[in-house]
Amino acid sequence: MKLKLLCVASAMMLATGLASAQVKIGVSLSATGPAASLGIPEKNTISLLPKTIAGQSVQYILLDDATDTTTAVKNMRKLISEDHVDAVLGSTVTPNSLAMVDVAAETHTPMISMAAGAAIVEPVDAKRAWSFKTPQNDILMATAIAKHMADNGVKTVAFIGFSDAYGEGWYREFQKAADLKKVKIVANERFNRADTSVTGQALKIMAANPDAVLIAGSGTPAALPQRTLKERGYKGKLYQTHGVANNDFLRVCGKDCEGTYLPAGPLLVVDQLPADNPVKKSAAAYKAVYEKAYGAGSISTFGGHAWDAGLLLQHAIPVALKKAKPGTAEFRAALREALENVKDMPGTAGIFNMSAKDHNGLDQRSRVMVEIVNGKWKLAN
Repeated sequence: MKLKLLCVASAMMLATGLASAQVKIGVSLSATGPAASLGIPEKNTISLLPKTIAGQSVQYILLDDATDTTTAVKNMRKLISEDHVDAVLGSTVTPNSLAMVDVAAETHTPMISMAAGAAIVEPVDAKRAWSFKTPQNDILMATAIAKHMADNGVKTVAFIGFSDAYGEGWYREFQKAADLKKVKIVANERFNRADTSVTGQALKIMAANPDAVLIAGSGTPAALPQRTLKERGYKGKLYQTHGVANNDFLRVCGKDCEGTYLPAGPLLVVDQLPADNPVKKSAAAYKAVYEKAYGAGSISTFGGHAWDAGLLLQHAIPVALKKAKPGTAEFRAALREALENVKDMPGTAGIFNMSAKDHNGLDQRSRVMVEIVNGKWKLAN
């Protein structure tokens, strides 16, 4: 009789434990290494995400991948196999995120990346069914750059980008956009994130004499080609990608970035947006929370990507909880399905509308053209 009662009591305790099981979210970010200027505001933002969603306790387990692909994969496997997380946020950069996509598919674990490369989520096949991302796709930003070039008399352009998936993806998408706007690419160069010199590449670009140069890098390493070109006397227009939209880039690039154009998420110039901009309210809300914690002027679009990932979870977790308990394969599957059905969600980057064919969900409302004027971001006309 005692044994029977003990078994019943144990079963009740187990059931209670399952019912109150904590939602665990793994996070792998580039808080150190070449992408640290992007990963640090993301890390800061994770600390601001809610610890309770739909009455359920949420734990965030954060690891640093040091901008290293191998470490990113190790982190993800640890988070899944040892910490038994229900979803993973990360990584900061495209190469790391692409490597993590395989683990997400293998383990059927939802993953929300904060990197820009479209290949992370396109095409949405069996491999990418478990992967989502919050930054704008490259083609969305590339078309904005090509249009700005064409509208401002640019006929020829040189390209220099990272010698990794970020640079390759950007060249592929920009080539399409440039062709549509009749802008001819006259040089195509590459550099590594950790390089300390790009003199050879700059000389080749100067020899091609382009009307403009597009630098496809992210974070502070993207300042190197621009500074080198300015030192060599380049007088044409300079463009960067949305991968540099943070104040650390402005600090490192200094006066050499004056007059540079780039597409960016509305958050970067939220105070300059018109009142009827559909993203202004949601972006301003994040800015207020972040700057209260980290100081005026500390806002970054990269932190915004982490905030948007958190918003997606806040939409998906309540839906998944109605179908399964955290810590189970069924809950992970329900989370994936809920993420795929997020509609009309305002974030810092834009309005998210996910679907079975679109795991990014952003449209033209998620971009503005920005110019660097007097060392500050200015909404371009």
